[in-house]
Amino acid sequence: MTDPGGCADAHCITCGDVAEPMRVLKIDSVRALALCEDAGGSHQSIEIALVAPVEPGDELLVHAGTAIACTERRALAEAEVVG
Repeated sequence: MTDPGGCADAHCITCGDVAEPMRVLKIDSVRALALCEDAGGSHQSIEIALVAPVEPGDELLVHAGTAIACTERRALAEAEVVG
């Protein structure tokens, strides 16, 4: 199935890439960047302007070095555990 945005089958038809989940470690709010870690332990600087505000511990979906969605907010996850 193809959507109007041009993405199909969970990957971008323009570049063939997929969005990868990454966990926020540190934030540089002045430059709208976050140091993130993927499931394999690799670190990468990610642009976060589209999903700001984020906090360390949040999980982002990242495509081409840009966060396109926040899938898990740390504050929400903590509230569910506590409450």
